[in-house]
Order: sequence, then C-alpha cells, then structure tokens
Amino acid sequence: MQKEGERLIPINIVDEMKSSYIDYSMSVIVSRALPDVRDGLKPVHRRVLYGMYGLGVFSNRKYLKSARIVGDVLGKYHPHGDSSVYDAMVRMAQDWSLRYPQVDGQGNFGSMDGDPPAAMRYTEARLKKISDEVLSDLDKETVDFQNNFDDSLQEPTVMPTKVPNLLVNGTSGIAVGMATNMAPHNLSESVDAICAYIDNKEITIDELMQHIIAPDFPTGGIIYGYDGVRDAFHTGRGRVVLRAKVSFDEIGNRNAIIVSEIPYQVNKAEMIARTAELVKDEKIPGIHEIRDESDRKGLRVVYELKNDAIPNVVLNLLYKYTALQTSFSVNNIALVHGRPEQLNLKDIIHHFVEHRHEVIVRRTQFELKKAKERAHILEGFMKVIGTQDALDRAISIIRHSANPQAAKEGLIEAFELSDIQAQAILDLRLARLTGMELDKIRDEYDAIMKEIENLEDILANEPRRFQIIKDELIEIKEKYGDERRTEIDYSGGEMSIEDIIPNEAVVLTISHAGYIKRTSLSEYKIQSRGGVGNKAATTRDSDFLEYIVSATNHQYMLFFTEKGRCYWLRVFEIPEGSKTAKGRAVQNLINIEPDDKIKAYIRTNNLKDSEYVNQMSVVMVTKNGTIKKTSLEAYSRPRVNGVNAIEIRDNDQLLGAYLTNGTSQIMIATKNGKCIRFPEEKVREVGRGSIGVRGIAMEDNDEAIGMIVVNDVENETVLVVSEKGYGKRTAVEDYRITNRGGKGVITLNITEKTGNLIAIQNVTDEDGLMIINKSGVAIRMGMDEMRVMGRNTQGVKLINLKKNDEIAAIAKVAMDKDVEEDSEEIEEETEIVADNQEDNTIPQAENENTAEENENSDSEE
Repeated sequence: MQKEGERLIPINIVDEMKSSYIDYSMSVIVSRALPDVRDGLKPVHRRVLYGMYGLGVFSNRKYLKSARIVGDVLGKYHPHGDSSVYDAMVRMAQDWSLRYPQVDGQGNFGSMDGDPPAAMRYTEARLKKISDEVLSDLDKETVDFQNNFDDSLQEPTVMPTKVPNLLVNGTSGIAVGMATNMAPHNLSESVDAICAYIDNKEITIDELMQHIIAPDFPTGGIIYGYDGVRDAFHTGRGRVVLRAKVSFDEIGNRNAIIVSEIPYQVNKAEMIARTAELVKDEKIPGIHEIRDESDRKGLRVVYELKNDAIPNVVLNLLYKYTALQTSFSVNNIALVHGRPEQLNLKDIIHHFVEHRHEVIVRRTQFELKKAKERAHILEGFMKVIGTQDALDRAISIIRHSANPQAAKEGLIEAFELSDIQAQAILDLRLARLTGMELDKIRDEYDAIMKEIENLEDILANEPRRFQIIKDELIEIKEKYGDERRTEIDYSGGEMSIEDIIPNEAVVLTISHAGYIKRTSLSEYKIQSRGGVGNKAATTRDSDFLEYIVSATNHQYMLFFTEKGRCYWLRVFEIPEGSKTAKGRAVQNLINIEPDDKIKAYIRTNNLKDSEYVNQMSVVMVTKNGTIKKTSLEAYSRPRVNGVNAIEIRDNDQLLGAYLTNGTSQIMIATKNGKCIRFPEEKVREVGRGSIGVRGIAMEDNDEAIGMIVVNDVENETVLVVSEKGYGKRTAVEDYRITNRGGKGVITLNITEKTGNLIAIQNVTDEDGLMIINKSGVAIRMGMDEMRVMGRNTQGVKLINLKKNDEIAAIAKVAMDKDVEEDSEEIEEETEIVADNQEDNTIPQAENENTAEENENSDSEE
C-alpha cells in the first residue's frame, strides 16, 4: 500500500531483469572470474598477495597462521566467505596446481588424490620467493590503487609483476556467458619468447613458437599431438590432448605398466577407482592388479598385467577409457582494459610487455621525483653549511629567533631557500655539522645528480626502457627458470613430423630376444673404440645383439611376423637408450598377437617418397617354399594394428622378409640340404593379399629353412649350418642360376652325422657369427676363421656339441669394428637378419648324394 509522500514508478519486468542481469554478469566477469591480462591474477588472488604483503609475510620471514591471513584479507579487501579466500590461497600453494606456486604452505594443503586441506587454523603460510617479484616496486606508485569495499583502505588494481604470470601459471574460471581456461607454460621458454618479441615487434606466432614450444603442466605428462597447441597459440582456442607418462617393466614373472606422471588436473584416486571398476566390468581385460605406490619421492601407479596380456594393447585401452589420456581445452579469455578479450600467444606477450613498460616508466618517474626532492634538500644544505661563514650566520639566525617559525623565515630570507630546504636545515642534527659529515653531503649530492641524469635518460630513451625489461626478465629466468616437465609426442597429431623432429643419424640395435633401442650416433663417436656388442650393451642372460644398423629419425622400421603380419614404427618412435641400455621389448611397442612372434626386420627410407616405394620390393619366403614379391608401395600406408603381408596357410609360417631393388639374386635353402639360386625378376610382383608362388620344389619330408638376398656376387659367400654343428662357406657362383620353382642343387652333403640343415646366411670375412644351441649356450666366431670350400661337401665342424645337444639357430652379428665403421656413414640400403630359430623335431631326412638336379617349372601354386 502506497504511503503518503511516496511515488510509484512503473517498470517493465523484462527490462529490469535485463538491466539487473547485465550488471550482475559484468560484476562476475570483471570482479571475480576473469584474470587481468597484465598480471594474470583474479581479484581474490591479488588480494591474498596484497594482504600477505601488508602483513609482511615474505619468503624470508616466519610462517603466519592461515586463519590470520584469511581474516586480514576478508576484513580489509574481500567481502566474501572465508572459504573463497582460503581455497584460493591453498591452490596458490599446491605444486600440482600451479606451475610456479606463489604461496609457501606449511601443513596439510591437500593432495593430488583430491584430499581437502586441513582447516585454516591448523595451517601456516608465507609468500614464495617468486611472489616477491610479483609485488616488486608496489611502493613506487607503479600501479593505480582503488578504494576497498568500504572506502576505508586502498588496494592495487593490478600488480607490477616482473613475472609473466598469466603465461607461466595460466588460470581457469567460469563467468556469466563466458569462461576462461589458460594453460601454464615454462618460465624459461616464456622469457625467451618475450625477449624475442621485444627485439622484433613484427615477430610471427610461428617464430614465437620456436621459443615457447607448448604448454608445460606442473604434473608433467605428455602432450599427444601438436595441432591443438598450434591452434591455441594462433587463435586462443585449442584442444590439447594429454597423456600420462608410462613405462613398461617386469615385476616377478608379470609385465607391468608403470605410471610416473598423470595429466594435469586429474584426480589420481578417482582415476584408479574408475579403472578398477572398468577392470571388474571387463571393459579393460588383462589387468591383474592395480597398486598406488606413490610416496614423497614421487608418483608411481602400477598396473600389473595378466600373463597373456599384451602391454601395448592394455595401455591403449587405458588411454581410451580412463583419465590416463585426457584433454585440456585452451580458451584464452582475459580482461584487457577491463573488457574480456580472446587472446593469442602474441597478444598475451604484447599486453605483458606494455604493462612492464608502463611500470618502468612510472617507477622511474617516482625515483626521479624522490631523487630531485633529495637533491633539492642537499642543495639547501650546500648553501647553508657549505662554508664556515654561511654556517656561522645560519646558527646565529636560529639562536636569535623567537620560535622555529621565525627561524625558518629568517633562513629563507637570508639564504634564498625554499620552505622544504629551510625545514630540513632546522631538522639537522648537530653531528651533521662536522667536517666529515659535510664531505658526505657533497658526495651524496654528486651521486644524486648522476642518478637524476641516468633516470632522465631512461625516460627519454625508449630502447633503453625495453632493454631494462629484457634484463629484468633474464634475471627472473636465471633465478626461477627450470627444465620443461611436459614432453611432446608429435606423432599423435596430423602435422608434418619431419618439420619438428630433426633427421639426425642414429644407430638401431635389436637383440636376439627382441629388445630394441635407438641410440644417437654421436654417442658412438665420442666414446672409445669397441662399439656395441656384448662388451657394451646390457642384455639378458643368453641374449645378444643380432641386428645393428645405422638409420635416420625419419626412416621406418617394418616388422614381419611368423603369421604373415606387417607392423610399422618410425625410427624416432623407437625408445632412445644409451649405448649400454637393454632397450625395450618390440612386443611392447607394436600391437602383435600373443601367440605370434617377429621373424624379420626391414629398415626403409621415407614411405611417403613415391619414387622410392615404387622401385623397391619386399620379398618373403615361407616354410613350405612359397616366395612372394610385393612392391614396397603396398606397405607405404602404416596402420596401428598392422596389415596382412602374406597369406599363411595351415602348417606353414613366414621365415623371412627382405628388401630388394629389382636386380638382386635370391637363394632359398631346405633342411634336406638343397639350395636354389635365381634372379629376382623371375618372381613377378603380386598384391599384398596374394599368397605368392613356388620358390623351390621340395619332397614331402622337406621344408625351407631360410632365404638370402645377394647383391654383391663377387664378395658375398653363402654360409650353411646343420643342426649337429657342421657348416661351410661357398662362393655364390658355385650355385648356378636356374629358374624359380626348381628342386635346386645340393648345398651341404646331409648325413646322420651332420643332421638337417637349419640356417643359411650370406656373409663376408668381416662378419661375425653367433651360434645358439638348444641347451641355451651361445658361441661367437668370426667368418675370417672359416675358409671358402666347394658346394657338394660335408663342411667342417663349427662347434663341439655335448651329447644330444643340437644347434637351434645362427645369427649374423656385427663384429665390434663394424659398428664403428657403420656409425661413420648412414647406409642407403637396408640390412636384415631374420630370426631363424626353429624347433627341429622333424625326423632327419635320408641323405641324397645325387648329382645336380635341373630346375623344374615356373608354375604358380
């Protein structure tokens, strides 16, 4: 009911709601949720820092109760709930939340598992050393101040920070109608990028990205793919995929996935609990047990696997279904002159540099004002006490004055002083009138005048001001800069990897048991001679290095398995290890089936080079004597789960795969001692899905045991070895060229004493040979110890076998000197050593001493 004297004003409810909601939303945007682009702080964080600054809780002072700090901030600057201030302060102290924490907390400040901090009456805090740089020069009128909520005090509108806080710590916040989510970055990289911008204001974002490579999260992890990073830097919006940092290990007799770093803002306890649920629901098979072994030394989560689980497959499922892989959606929105704007990398740097420039101008003006004020007083001292006569006259005026005011007026009139100068004379202690003190005043005046000249030069010289910004940033980098924590896996993105990863020369080594590693070529050059071999590389018992080849990071490795599958790895994707490291099991790097095993490795050049892939071919041979030749082009489109390289029928398996150039010669040997030699062109090229053609005709109780590709007929010799330790080297030319599909000729005179043929290799005097017995004994010998002999002979005894022992396999290995030579020049053609290990349980065939048999037919199977 309307009272007397009141007036009702009709208002449209829609208009009132619009107006009120806009006021509310602007209040939230400007005064709560969004950071200022200059200092990267929201009002609550700025007030926490200023409150601690007012309390004097600096990094070199003792800790103060958090409740005292929160109470001070609430009472003076931040009229909201105590939890809003305490929660903000807690986050500023957590080294897993901020890349460079600003508060030094003592007590329970929470954990990565989402545990809450202790109540503020139990915890203590003080400023971190880096926060001193954020607050530096705050007392020199470098920034504007505003009234607090009740106009009783003043608070800064922005901090005069020397640290590019918005870049290095990022921020997140939800306003009304907009949100911000800015990633943290490495301080050293950020300083380098800002200095590059100061040197060249026209610098492009791509050029800035050479300095500040990607976000750098406090919890480390791996950025998977680079496209999101590029988008974020260029536009201010982008989706950065984050993965945990994992490694494979063996615990007891089980494989295990070890997590040492998790993605940013992931709750570790929730992640483990969610994974346990998925394992229980059989969404992620293959995990036997999950353990959180994290302690003060660092994070460690162990996923122990079942015996039949493939580590790489389980890891991919963990990435797919759990927070081991997550994404950080960058949305760079900050307040610029009080208005929210979306900012790219260069914008953020530009506004920070502009802020620093303004701070330095205002700081210099303040220092110049103070210096001139002091110089003015010193000039008065010089007039009055510069000579003995003047001093006596001044003392006389003061002594004969009725009061201080009269004395001041007398001094002003007698010496032409200003009011300030006269007051300073009156305030002088008598001790300052001694001769020594007079000299100090003159020296101080000279120093002040030089300082004034320097400060005026700074104000008149813009390049010098920007140089000061750079010098102070470099000092910050030297004090607080550190190494990048977050790694970048460029292979996860769509962009050209060759543009990012240098095509450096490396040495690849694969052991007989299938452990692979990549080592920088420089490691061989700087170490003493001896190379990689049993002396240098750490291998398991009865293991040895079987495959050693030079490569470059941009090349590919092809892996062929017993079941006829082909898998790929870029050379740079193979884990790097030192010269003495064991390496990583190949099965952990590719999605190979549990009951399959790798039989051959091929190193190729860039599969995107159409001319190269069309002129090279892959030739494969199976146990049943089938040979297949396919253009390398058919293998030029890598797939994560591999492709079928050759159709393997029942009771058959792949023996080896080789890279040929169109002019090679092929030799296939069988366990009954036969061998065929024919030109590569006798095998026509077929598609990847084809089964192949007959390479050698065999009797029912015979089977192929291997194939070699000969490119140098004059220098290469053929080595064949039987299961009972006999072997021989024969010139390639002793095997006459025939058509493909024939029965071949005798390569070793098979008897009961020799046993079946088990291996064939092409060797030279410089090669080494590793002989592996079924009993597990491995013996190494040089080929220069073995003379070349005729083809139709029994050979010589290579090794003395104990009773019932037999040779299981042979492998060509590089002698120590070869690795040094190999490291001097990157070969253009590939080497390949197939895994020839067989379980030779087939009954020994009866020896054939017949003459050479002619080739048979050229028909396909």
